[in-house]
Amino acid sequence: MNTHTNTSQHHHSALIGMALALSAALFFSIKAIFVKLAYQHGVDAITLLTLRMAFALPVFVVVAIMEQGKAGLAKISPHQAMSIIGLGLVGYYLASMLDFVGLQYVSASIERLILFLFPTFTVLLSMLLLGRKISRIEIGALILSYIGIALSVQQEISLDGENSLFGVLLIFGSSMAYAVYLIGSGELIPRIGSRRFMALAMIVSCLAVLLQFFISRDMSLLIQPIEVYGYGLAIALFSTVLPAFMLAAAIHHIGASHSAIIGGIGPVATIILAVLILGESMTGIQVGGALLVVAGVLLLGLLRKP
Repeated sequence: MNTHTNTSQHHHSALIGMALALSAALFFSIKAIFVKLAYQHGVDAITLLTLRMAFALPVFVVVAIMEQGKAGLAKISPHQAMSIIGLGLVGYYLASMLDFVGLQYVSASIERLILFLFPTFTVLLSMLLLGRKISRIEIGALILSYIGIALSVQQEISLDGENSLFGVLLIFGSSMAYAVYLIGSGELIPRIGSRRFMALAMIVSCLAVLLQFFISRDMSLLIQPIEVYGYGLAIALFSTVLPAFMLAAAIHHIGASHSAIIGGIGPVATIILAVLILGESMTGIQVGGALLVVAGVLLLGLLRKP
């Protein structure tokens, strides 16, 4: 009886985890669509990013307060606090800034594909910085991914020229910054808790974006069409706050590797939505390249140790 109950609970937990991971991937995938739609109303990247962070900040402040009030949590040391600030600046401030600016020059489909490469950057940085050895199969997965992205990006650049190349480089930088954040967060999360770390890091990045706007932009830029406010709110809630917590919950139920594998639907979803909503088109070579990228990254996910 107990065995049957435990099995049933395990299956139920796995289904919940898969549903959460799938939902997180879909919500993350529509961010580029919202950004592109907002750009059609003439808003610039920094102003749109500022609206996103302004809408998201209160949520993360509430979460941080709730987590801080939990019993049994270790006190954050000065060294850990500095690490949180540094990772918040790299992982969400810098990565988001590069991403939003890059989306002014490249299609939503290409943006999502390049961002999806962050696990490959994580593997490479772990090898270079931490001395981690990688297997021949992992090397093959990396080669597969980069051949795929080369095919997709080459087509984009050949169609749109130097502007696309600039955008591609910015998105690559965004993905690399996020990989650095992931490596650094792996040391802190076990010590201070995932939700508390995420909330604090996001608060740092939100404040950094708001500070940059107030220093470099005129306040009148915050006066935007109602559609821009709507897209800013949608990016904050549906492509930042909700999927972040969904992914954390999914990892709790089914683990990081399985969550990452399900997340492979993200680039595919973005490509489909970009075609249907934005009218973007992809050549056969780009579609083939996209499939190679997804295959390579998912293979890395299967090979990754818990």
